[in-house]
Amino acid sequence: MSITEKPTRTFVSNELSFRWENIKPYFEDLSSRKIGSKSDLLQWLKDRSEVNAVLEEEFAWRYIRMNIDTTNAELQESFQYFVENINPKIAPFENQLNQKLYASEFKKELTEDGYPILLRSVANEIKLFREDNIPLFTKLESESQKYGAISAEMSITYEGKEFTLQAAAKFLKNTDRKVREEVYFLNQNRRSKDVKKLDVLFDDLIELRQKVAQNANFENYRDYKFKAMGRFDYTVEDCDAFHSSIKTHLVPLLNKVTDRRKEKLGLNKLKPWDLSVDIDLKEPLKPFENGQELLEKTIECFNNIDPFFGDCLREMNRKKHLDLESKKGKAPGGFNYPLYESGFPFIYMNAVGSFRDIVTMIHEGGHAIHSVLSHKLELTDFKGLTSEIAELASMSMELISMDNWDVFFDNEEDLKRAKRDQLMDILGTLPWVATIDKFQHWVYTHKNHSVAERNNYWLSLTEEFSSEQVDWTGLEKFKATQWQRQLHLYEVPFYYIEYGMAQLGAVAMWRNYKKDPNKTIQQYKNALSLGYTKSIGEIYEAAGIKFDFSNEYVQELSQFIYEELQKTFKD
Repeated sequence: MSITEKPTRTFVSNELSFRWENIKPYFEDLSSRKIGSKSDLLQWLKDRSEVNAVLEEEFAWRYIRMNIDTTNAELQESFQYFVENINPKIAPFENQLNQKLYASEFKKELTEDGYPILLRSVANEIKLFREDNIPLFTKLESESQKYGAISAEMSITYEGKEFTLQAAAKFLKNTDRKVREEVYFLNQNRRSKDVKKLDVLFDDLIELRQKVAQNANFENYRDYKFKAMGRFDYTVEDCDAFHSSIKTHLVPLLNKVTDRRKEKLGLNKLKPWDLSVDIDLKEPLKPFENGQELLEKTIECFNNIDPFFGDCLREMNRKKHLDLESKKGKAPGGFNYPLYESGFPFIYMNAVGSFRDIVTMIHEGGHAIHSVLSHKLELTDFKGLTSEIAELASMSMELISMDNWDVFFDNEEDLKRAKRDQLMDILGTLPWVATIDKFQHWVYTHKNHSVAERNNYWLSLTEEFSSEQVDWTGLEKFKATQWQRQLHLYEVPFYYIEYGMAQLGAVAMWRNYKKDPNKTIQQYKNALSLGYTKSIGEIYEAAGIKFDFSNEYVQELSQFIYEELQKTFKD
């Protein structure tokens, strides 16, 4: 399989300067162009796709650079210019173009793979479009970015050195309990300084989002957002079923594992600062020293699974599409940002030398492979993946890659520790995903709630979905605002349950991989190559698994995880 190359533009000038007066003529051309046949319509769609790819890639680069250095005012201004002076002016044209497409007599001839999915999305966008929401979207884009700036300013001083909160998290793996406790309180006290600021920001975002929903004639933002995210393949009730299945089958297993942690650590009570340290009180795994070593070892790992996977990362490195190490002024988090025109995406993360950094790199590497495999698809819309599909690629790679983690670890004991930590993390992540998602449902369906009511509801959810083995006595004020750590609530609302759905899919793929690696990798590549040209269920089926979160299926997969986890314990 060949590595993709950036296509030659046929509609947009290579010298395009990103000012609205230079961009507008392309939309005017598309709006006024006559379409007299199916071939005319296909060419029109290709030209529209090219414009979208060019603009989305330019927006991506501005977002990436701004996050790499949040202290650079020029980069902030460049991003804001696009948000405030280009995107709002594109929106009315996009609605016109959607209506033009949907009104075309030739659309009924678009029966090839991808087009029925595209037309379904276009009809939905037409239904949701409101001119009054354009300035609200602009304001939401700007306001939500404040979360990253606030978070990027958070740091602590420990033993005479300054650490970002991401970097300081390594001390929570220290085998000295006093060190863990001390750093835990330093981190939490630093977060507490911005609790009110983040509450105010969240309230402002909620108000704006509810207004968007009201303008589109929805009762609340939750119901609006389900439509806006194109959730055609599952409902609010299905999310409720997911929450219920996780509570019934995952939380008891989480309690078992946490109880085992308490016994192994020899503690009467587990505190929050006891949850990251190695269960056998081993020193934290140190799989790499710097970003370059992380990259080189990940490439080797990917090569061992499929040489094409390693080639993807190698080419991204050549193109300088990676920024891996944590540094002051860099926004928190990690992501793989698709570059729809170039084909090769950009991986951004905050590596500090921990084991979790390996998982993040492999996760984002899975997204990157997905971007490359789907780049050959004809239209940009076909590459615009739903999160349920996108996260299947990344989370499956995490699990499939585990047998090749020996490139990071010198001995079998460390490799087994890493696998154990990964599986224990899944048992913790799925209930956390259910907690965050259920929290969002409540936030947007309980209008005019107070900060106290919101925090109290969060506390009630933690009772449902957290391990009963952890003692929070005296730490209630920290627990009540834990939700503020979740970037998605501020920047990409309702984008989170997809992680849980895809995690279940990834476990199913890993189970298949253990039985037949070659067949599973081919199914993985086949599914990723589809982009978003099929329904979610059909793409999961192409991957050899089910899109299902019923009680029975979740119980089956949960038991598989637990059985595999037991194999990693020494006793």
